[in-house]
This record gives sequence, structure tokens and C-alpha cells, in this order.
Amino acid sequence: MSRPTHVVPDPYAPPAPARELTAVSADGARLHVEVHGPADDPAAPVVVLAHGWTCSTAFWAAQIRDLAADHRVVVYDQRGHGRSPASPACSTDALADDLEAVLAATLAPGEKAVVAGHSMGGMTVLAAAGRPRFQEHAAAVLLCSTGSSRLVAESTVVPIRAGRLRTWLTRNVLGSRAPLGPVTPLARRILKYATMGAGSAPHMVEACARIVHACPRRVRHAWSQVLAALDLDHGVRELRVPTAVVVGTADRLTPPVHARALAAALPLCVGLTELPGLGHMTPVEAPEAVTGRIRELVTAHAVPDTAKNTDEAGIREGA
Repeated sequence: MSRPTHVVPDPYAPPAPARELTAVSADGARLHVEVHGPADDPAAPVVVLAHGWTCSTAFWAAQIRDLAADHRVVVYDQRGHGRSPASPACSTDALADDLEAVLAATLAPGEKAVVAGHSMGGMTVLAAAGRPRFQEHAAAVLLCSTGSSRLVAESTVVPIRAGRLRTWLTRNVLGSRAPLGPVTPLARRILKYATMGAGSAPHMVEACARIVHACPRRVRHAWSQVLAALDLDHGVRELRVPTAVVVGTADRLTPPVHARALAAALPLCVGLTELPGLGHMTPVEAPEAVTGRIRELVTAHAVPDTAKNTDEAGIREGA
């Protein structure tokens, strides 16, 4: 498949990777993987980014552009999304298998990385939290606009009082099989209402709409069923690395109640950041804030020993 060309120009256009490869998951599913930045520099810290439902590697364009200047940035398309072929296996176990396959394909044995997951990407991290390969490679984690359970019940996309009716309506809206069609002014308004803050700039809305509308409807529906039944509370308890949590206060898909529950239950939570007025698409709506949190985690937990040794040598020479 050819590289998507539908995202608006800088800063949300997908940058060209230094390297592309295919990771093969446990069930044989093939995953499109990109490596950005100094791919062969052992002193470069590593960041792995997992995107959410209906998105693709293009969703992380702003983070890639910033971080790739001095980090090795690994991004991949979740199965059925972007350039990763669809698979009949859609489950949280498959998400965990896929992340492990990406880590195995891009990191050396024992090499550490900060792993950031947005929405379903955060759920991917929770699904993999107890896996040996994830534990081998994860130095720290950013959970961005995500939750571990009760996604449909807590969603406020349908603007009525919480209860059985809202839950039923939300499940049917988010799980619809209907095609999204072209990106029209009406489609942009709907997407902005459901997934972004009221103050989101038009170019941000356009970027997200192009990405989401590119997701095949069968893939969108299949994964909506997995998310509707999600229960990864055990994964929160198993995530025993320093973990930061970010959420927009106007997030209708995964409202702040999820982020607060994550922060309270995580064994090593290192901060909850609530971004005022922002919606679900925080890496696009607040790229500097999300990238800054990733950089903080890298500095505190994932600077390679080779880089530390180089810095220490420079200090001794300058003394």
C-alpha cells in the first residue's frame, strides 16, 4: 500500500521515516513499522508510539517531527489500520502480541524505551503490561486519553444523563457499520464534537478527520466491539514502571474519570495532567504538552547508558 497523502501539510503531515519494516505478530499478522530519527545512534533514547482506534502512524506526526531530532522514534500501524492489513483476530491479546512484535523487531535485547499509547494505544500498553517482552523493554509509559474499562458506560458522546439508554445509544453510535464517507464540513463538525475540544483549530480538525475517515469501516466496527467489552483493570495493576497520565478535560470518548482512576490504581504513577478544554485527540490538540511529557519521561527514566557515559566523559574533560 502507498503512503497516505491525505493529511494536511506541516506540522501534521507524516514525515518520511529513516527506515520502514514489517513486524510479524504471534498469529502471523503483519504490521507496518516506521523508525524515525537517528536510527543507528546507540546514544539516542528510544520512544515507541502506539496510536488509537481508527487512527494510524500519521496521528503522531507532530510528536515524530519534534522527537526525531534527538530520539529514535518507533511508530506502527495497529492491525487493520494504516498500512497494516486487516486481521480476523481483534482482541486485547492481539494488541499485546502486536506491541511485543514491534518491540522485538526494533529494539535490541534489554534495550529500554518510553512507550506512549493514545486511546486504544494506551489500552494496548495495559494489555501488554504483564508480558515479559514488554517488561524487558519498557522504561516508562505515557497513557494518553485512555481508559481500562467501562468505556461505553462512561462516554459522554451522547449528551444525555448516564444510564442504560445512554449506554445503549453510545454502543450503537460508536459501533455503527455505516461508512463515514468523504470529509465534508458536516463530517468535520461531527468529528470535532465527538473527539476534540471546542477551541480546536480547523487545521487540527482537518488532520484528524482525514486520518479517521481513512480507516476501513469493517476495521472500525470490529475494534469498536473489542472496546465496548474492554476490561483491562488487571493490566493497570501489572504496569509496574513509572507511568504518566494525560487527559483533556473535555474528552467525551474517555472522560477524565478514566484518567483519575488510572492515576489512583497505577503502582508507579508519576503524574496526572488534565489539559483544560481539550478533547480526546490530545497529541494533535496539544502537541507541545504531550511531547513535553514524553521528553520528561525519557530524561528521568530512559536515557541510554552510552549517552550517560558520553555526558560524564565530557564533564570530566571540561573540569
